[in-house]
Amino acid sequence: MAGLKTEKAIFAGGCFWCMVKPFKSWDGVIDLVSGYTGGTLENPTYEDVKRGDTGHYEAVEIEFNPDVFPYEELLNVYWQQIDPTDDGGQFHDRGDSYRTAIFYTTDEQRESALRSKEALEKSGRFDKPIVTEILPASRFYPAEDYHQDYYLKEREHYEQDRAKSGRDEFISTHWGQ
Repeated sequence: MAGLKTEKAIFAGGCFWCMVKPFKSWDGVIDLVSGYTGGTLENPTYEDVKRGDTGHYEAVEIEFNPDVFPYEELLNVYWQQIDPTDDGGQFHDRGDSYRTAIFYTTDEQRESALRSKEALEKSGRFDKPIVTEILPASRFYPAEDYHQDYYLKEREHYEQDRAKSGRDEFISTHWGQ
């Protein structure tokens, strides 16, 4: 694929298992990796991050072709997967590693993220402040293999966990089907 234009986007939206499927099916999304970012420990493991003292977020790193699926569209998909008003985690996953954040990799991504957050704030869709942070990207560490494409590998467990999380009800209430 010589000459293919790609960028990377990094989004933290709570449990990374639930952040893969919504992005995976779009044309222009080339690769998607679950992992950890934003913390202080080098080469963290799931157990390290789950402990809650490394500063890492569970996140997804998306490699995409902006000519096919622009970053602004990724942002639209992202906002519709999270509760941007919750600074304590996401749905039934609580703690710092489950906070939301957009990690920009370029100045253009930063500007797009700020504009999209401002538009969401002005939309009146939520009755509480938008607390999702927009932060510079730091080193991204891929999660262990068993976390990659979890929704496909462990479909039944993924479906059960997602169903009890409250995420789908929230999305339906705020964004419709």
